[in-house]
Amino acid sequence: MAKLTHDFFNGDTVAIAQALLGKYLVRNRNGELLAGRITETEAYVGRCDKACHAYNYRRTPRTETLFMAPGNAYIYFIYGMYHCLNFVTEPEGEPSAVLLRGLEPAAGAETMKHLRFGDAPMNAYRRKNFLNGPGKVCKALDLTTAQNKLDLEGDVLFLCDSMADVGLTDPVTGPEHICAGPRIGVDYAEEAKDFPWRFWLEKEN
Repeated sequence: MAKLTHDFFNGDTVAIAQALLGKYLVRNRNGELLAGRITETEAYVGRCDKACHAYNYRRTPRTETLFMAPGNAYIYFIYGMYHCLNFVTEPEGEPSAVLLRGLEPAAGAETMKHLRFGDAPMNAYRRKNFLNGPGKVCKALDLTTAQNKLDLEGDVLFLCDSMADVGLTDPVTGPEHICAGPRIGVDYAEEAKDFPWRFWLEKEN
């Protein structure tokens, strides 16, 4: 099975945030594979980014994960409601990560729908808002702080280039291009609020 290795994450965080677009995130949940194609990310770089939890190398019990070696999962709880999944990047001791903001379902969609919406039927609103936010992604993949610090080369949570790497078929995608813009929800971060470090795939007409 071909997984993205620690080496993939050991580099420039902003470049990795872009390179992750189109990759597949796979969650092994009790033997069932839940997977999605990455469609939106944000980069956070502790040494210079006032939006990063570990800006200026600030270490707390929560941010300790950001100082780990590249290729680990950083999952935190926010607003008392949502979990957010990040991929730790750059060499150990450099607190940086890529936040996962959006996916397109690729495997286990029915289970993900149930985790998101229970027994409520899918309608246009739920389809549109299925996996288009970090909290929604974590809920659909059943990820909480219990999975914080997971090694992304392990068997519980990992990334790959294609669903063929896990014996499945890639979903059909049309032409698309990468867009960039300011990150969401970081208005407090002074000049960093304008960093164009959010990246997403946009479908072409």
